[in-house]
Amino acid sequence: MLPIVWTETADEDLAGITEYIGENNIGAAERMWHRLRSCVLPLSAHPYLYPISERVPGLREIVAHPNYIILYRVTATSVEIINVVHARRQFPS
Repeated sequence: MLPIVWTETADEDLAGITEYIGENNIGAAERMWHRLRSCVLPLSAHPYLYPISERVPGLREIVAHPNYIILYRVTATSVEIINVVHARRQFPS
């Protein structure tokens, strides 16, 4: 099993998402935080579970929620969570 490593950028993305949602509904923000964090857990045992991204070369993507996509990369030693992006925003390159 590979360890899951959240990059600083991905952590900042997640914090920004939950902060934004929390402005109107703290409970919804907490649920979204848990949903986004927990949906990557199966990657430890099944790192190739999700498809290669057609939007960002070299990464895979999880549609974790209709509004949020998690971009990740599999290395020899870990699964790196790279970004958490809003589905309607421009993707990182």
